[in-house]
Amino acid sequence: MEQWVVVVGGTNMDVVARTSAPLVGATSNPGHTRISPGGVGRNIAACLGLLGAPVRLVSAVGDDAFGDAALRVTAACGVDIGAVRRVPGATGTYTAILDDRGEMVAAVSDMEVIDRLELDTLHLDDAALVVVDGNLAHAQAAQAVAAAAHAAAPVAFEPVSVAKAARLADLVRDLFLVTPNTDELAALTGRPTADWPAGVADLHDRGIEHVWLRSGAEGSWMCSRGLDPVHLPSVPATVVDVTGAGDAMLAAWIAAWLRGADPVAAAREGHRAAAATIESPHTVRPDLAAVLAADAHDHDHQES
Repeated sequence: MEQWVVVVGGTNMDVVARTSAPLVGATSNPGHTRISPGGVGRNIAACLGLLGAPVRLVSAVGDDAFGDAALRVTAACGVDIGAVRRVPGATGTYTAILDDRGEMVAAVSDMEVIDRLELDTLHLDDAALVVVDGNLAHAQAAQAVAAAAHAAAPVAFEPVSVAKAARLADLVRDLFLVTPNTDELAALTGRPTADWPAGVADLHDRGIEHVWLRSGAEGSWMCSRGLDPVHLPSVPATVVDVTGAGDAMLAAWIAAWLRGADPVAAAREGHRAAAATIESPHTVRPDLAAVLAADAHDHDHQES
């Protein structure tokens, strides 16, 4: 029986506006706007599909044109969308303002539609891994974690933001992988950000096998229970658009892990995927698999 990665989380349309000159507050700025499917859960699933992993998305979209587009594009990435629920009303949106360097200035997330996702009948008997998106409501995340435990399927939890990490902190125990940044780790543990080693130790004490602590341009720390943390530098990249980089990072980690890579090697693959996404105007880079394959070939050539 094929083992699937099951991603439970949000699907929306991204509306990303980038200024063509340094941003000036409280006035209109010239620039360009791009509309494309997004959502943390959907982005992770789409990247996994592009990387060849068997992946199923459990989500909800509205019965509008945005919902049609999100499902069409996601399916084209190789994702099984049969478990995406269509509900009356509007599909969620994520509206972001980027400055002329591609860095986020502000964003508004309208994800009420995900609250209508029903998980009472979630079956995970064929899941190799369950990814839980922090955009889920507490009751939904609790149902997803409980269903995974019932199926003995490991869980990867992406906190998404400080507020969402704090809201779901009590569910973060006995999981396979948690992927916070330092602020989200503080929200999960109550520790100061500077005391992140103690925060990681707290999560290990709660039964978390791997904590992948993200530090942006400073790289990341792969912290596996019983082992010393390993620092991984970020991969240099020319910033075009940072949207979706973290989602690609997690998807590439999972795809590498499914192929048998250890957590540190998988994290290196994740950094390469993040850099490739940052250098692309796409939230989910359509040629992600080809770019990572080329990077791996160049790396092997340099070593030989």
